[in-house]
Amino acid sequence: MIDEDLTRGPITGHFRRLAIPAAVGMLFSTLYNVVDTFYAGFFGTQAQAGLAIGFQAFFILVAIGFGTGAAMSALVGNAKGRKDVADARFLAAQGIGFAVMGTVVMMVVAFLAGPSIIALVSEPGGYRDAGLAYFNWLVFALPAFIIGYGGNGILQARGDTRSMQRALTVAFFVNVALNPLFMYGIPGVVPGLGFNGIALATVISQSGVAVFILTRIFGRSVMQDLRLAEFIPSPAKYYEIVAQAFPSSFALLVTFSSAFIVQYALKDYGEAALAAYGITMRVEQLFLLPALGISIAMVPIAAQNYGAGEHDRVRAAFHRCWIMGVIGTTCAFPFLWFGGSLAASVFSDDPEVIRICALFLKVEAVILPVYTVLFSFNSLLQALKKAYLTMWIGIYRQWIGIAAFIWLFTAFIDWGLTGVRIGIAMGVGTGMLLALVVVTRVARTRIGGLGRPLAQQA
Repeated sequence: MIDEDLTRGPITGHFRRLAIPAAVGMLFSTLYNVVDTFYAGFFGTQAQAGLAIGFQAFFILVAIGFGTGAAMSALVGNAKGRKDVADARFLAAQGIGFAVMGTVVMMVVAFLAGPSIIALVSEPGGYRDAGLAYFNWLVFALPAFIIGYGGNGILQARGDTRSMQRALTVAFFVNVALNPLFMYGIPGVVPGLGFNGIALATVISQSGVAVFILTRIFGRSVMQDLRLAEFIPSPAKYYEIVAQAFPSSFALLVTFSSAFIVQYALKDYGEAALAAYGITMRVEQLFLLPALGISIAMVPIAAQNYGAGEHDRVRAAFHRCWIMGVIGTTCAFPFLWFGGSLAASVFSDDPEVIRICALFLKVEAVILPVYTVLFSFNSLLQALKKAYLTMWIGIYRQWIGIAAFIWLFTAFIDWGLTGVRIGIAMGVGTGMLLALVVVTRVARTRIGGLGRPLAQQA
């Protein structure tokens, strides 16, 4: 397999080749989750609320996998930009070993702390029991998520976003088939697992994704001279990986855990509010796909060009990233503002769930473009090897900002559920302003400022 040289050729062409497969892969990943939410609806509002809290708790543990992927995309991308093949291969081997070690640690944490995490954001009853059971099954999917998504960063660094797209596409269809099979079993032959069958389907289909990603990594030409000794942990390389992965993982952890702040605020409004929040997140993800694909593509493009000293091309990539993302999410406004009730009715026939979901999606319609600008800032910081700053931005936006504004609009002003959603929006908006200040300063020292990209880089 041939690696992409992203330091030459039109920037827009590189975005097209990388962002479209990444967005398609994210589409099927999101549809994957949508399918799970749809099937949970067969067991009622309690099951959907349980899925929402169980899935969120699980993704807190998976954050290390996405962080490792971000680290690999930036570090291996920089090495490729320098044309240092040996270092790129060594970093890839070290990254895989790091992901394996991270998996072991997270599985121990899951078994020890899982029940406490679930209990923190739920009240005793049926939906808490459903969420805990779902989480306990998902623990066995941790190796697949952490190693698979960590390994995908290696592929992204070398200009390959198609492999994950193909894996997620197949996983989606496998999940569609396995969900009802495991939920209901084969009458008279194999008993069904009920709601827990959704989790088992995830374990099997995502394990297939991880196996495929690893085969694609070891099939690349740069890995042909790989030696077993290169997997032995190198303190220097692990430090490099941790320096990039920990901030990215922590920032993502903050993002995931911020949902617990929201769920904690929503639990006083009943299980319908929790179910509506889970549905809202699924629908929101669908409309964020273009921006996600573009921001994923930007990391290897900017990283390779930064490694090669092509600062004008780094600036060009950044500008295209946020402009295209804002245009894409702005087009989603009418669908979310006017179609929220219809979207919610696909997942639930509970009138209260539908009403709350429609309210939440109206707020999402307004703030989606702000998310895309934030994604662009984070991608640039990762490419410039300043990932630790995304962690601090995330701490403010997802913890301090959201908690403070939700308190302001619910406890102090007493806007109820509307206040919860507006509080989230205010956290996002002020977080974007903070990120703008941080990125402007970093860009000034690393690439001579954000500036305007040269016209010939289009």
